Amino acid sequence: MSQKPLILVTNDDGITAPGIQTLIEVMLSIGDVVVVAPDSPQSGKGHAITVDATLYVTQVDVQDQTHLAYTCSGTPADCVKLAVREILKRKPDICVSGINHGSNSSINVIYSGTMSAAVEAGIEGIPAIGFSLLDYSWSANFEASKAFVKRITENVLENGLQNGTVLNVNIPNIPEADIKGIKICRQAMGNWVEQFDKRTNPMGKDYYWLSGKFVNLDNGEDTDEWALENGYVSVVPVQFDMTAYNSIKTLNTWNFK
Repeated sequence: MSQKPLILVTNDDGITAPGIQTLIEVMLSIGDVVVVAPDSPQSGKGHAITVDATLYVTQVDVQDQTHLAYTCSGTPADCVKLAVREILKRKPDICVSGINHGSNSSINVIYSGTMSAAVEAGIEGIPAIGFSLLDYSWSANFEASKAFVKRITENVLENGLQNGTVLNVNIPNIPEADIKGIKICRQAMGNWVEQFDKRTNPMGKDYYWLSGKFVNLDNGEDTDEWALENGYVSVVPVQFDMTAYNSIKTLNTWNFK
């Protein structure tokens, strides 16, 4: 009898988020599930790890006993590290992160706790996928995501991923019937035009709220932003070797003496 795949599920919105509950539901139809997720929201934490504070892990009572679940007091990357080193009996066959409430397309991948959890799994040699739905609402409807999450996960389990690569999957916030399919893309060139809302507290001390607007600077039709705007699920292979290889030759011509 073939062994079911062991699936590690995590996120950055916290273990109570509706997005992770949907992801757990889909993964239970594929294999054995262990959840290790933050005990509170960790959006925008990127690849932060906890090195100057104590980490706590608490097992959560799962009512229907379909899977094991744990909360972690740390970041999404901490969750994966603890899962692999302390919680799981063996290395998982795949790690899935999300489903994030909001986009992680384009430059957002840099800031994303969702994707950093997937990247951390990739560093450990585990095939990994980060899933995001383009709806920031806590009450977002994830129904249209389910079929695509399952299809992509099953493909990764069947085919594997190149070493050093994880997948960044974004799903448009439209009815399933209107989604045209899945597109393999590159990351669009874009950035955030940011501003700080400066205020003063009752004690006279200034404080700031960060706000901003994402600007797509890329007109290409092979990008994640184009795919999402045109009704496709975008899949971007992300590498975590950040070496700019095309710059090495140029830098070697500089005079450092």
